[in-house]
Amino acid sequence: MKDFFQKQFYGNTVLEWIIALSIIIAAIILAKFIYLVLGKFVKQFTKRTKTRLDDIFIDKFEEPAVFGIIILGIWYGLGTLSMSDYVSDILSKAYYFLVTFNIAWFITRLSDALIEEYLSPLAGKTKTHLDDQLVPVVRKAIKLAIWTLAIVVGLNNAGYNIGAIIAGLGLGGLAFALAAQDSISHLFGGVVLFADKPFKINDWIITNDYEGFVKEIGVRSTRIRTLDGRLVTIPNADIANSTIVNVSSENGRKVKTDIGLIYGTTTGQMKKAMDILKKITEENPDIDEKRTISDFNSFGDYSLNIRFIYYIKKKTEREIYHVKNEVNLAVLEQFNENGLEFAFPTQTIYTINQ
Repeated sequence: MKDFFQKQFYGNTVLEWIIALSIIIAAIILAKFIYLVLGKFVKQFTKRTKTRLDDIFIDKFEEPAVFGIIILGIWYGLGTLSMSDYVSDILSKAYYFLVTFNIAWFITRLSDALIEEYLSPLAGKTKTHLDDQLVPVVRKAIKLAIWTLAIVVGLNNAGYNIGAIIAGLGLGGLAFALAAQDSISHLFGGVVLFADKPFKINDWIITNDYEGFVKEIGVRSTRIRTLDGRLVTIPNADIANSTIVNVSSENGRKVKTDIGLIYGTTTGQMKKAMDILKKITEENPDIDEKRTISDFNSFGDYSLNIRFIYYIKKKTEREIYHVKNEVNLAVLEQFNENGLEFAFPTQTIYTINQ
């Protein structure tokens, strides 16, 4: 048995490999233990404090802390082994890069949570909607800056020549620009949307054959929650180059309907019907009575038609449907009370007896 542990594989004995593996496993177990401690004890303590800052910090710190302990365990465990300079150099560069990645991950999580907790509610309290649109852009810009810096620092710590890499990117800039011209056009489309402001967050719009509520206006794309509940992401360039209907910006909703009465209706009854329609709109405070139209406009195939048009004052969509419901019920009730009969498709067939 002793001879087995002294056997060598890749320059290290079996015992040395077992020791290195044991250190890595111990680091994973320690990381799991610390994760449980942070979750059960530290979080319970921070919940009793008045500020939310410590809760956010611990919540976003626990996963990177676990990952960091595992990285440290792997580094220490493999460090006990004898390796060639080439392998040691590769592992050293990988450790530096993973540590940089872990720190950037933690900072990104923390900044994102702080923006969600403090900046977003603050923007929601202001009267202007520009800050509501800028918050998602600022969030993405911070993430991009952190990860760009992390990649640069990580590559630099790993021993790569950043200057040479940047120079190489400069030489390939034209090819990159040609390959990414669609993405660049979407970015400029986002700038156009911010400048023109055809809509804002939570506006109801119709564009590119989609109808719904704007949930996010990003640098590259805009997200719309359609009326059937689906989330649609549309590139900004496509929106900027298409027709945009902002339903939420309407100053009132026009409602047009044709009411058909039977051909047996007298002239007096037709006048009575139009007077009833006018009175209904005058008595409803949610309707602009000055813009109401009720005229006997046509002789239909089976009905005498009254064109009834009215304008509902600026309301939410739910309130607009409520007003339409009230008007329709009032029309049905008062027409029935006054003996005004609604027409429906009918045919008269004459037969000739021979």
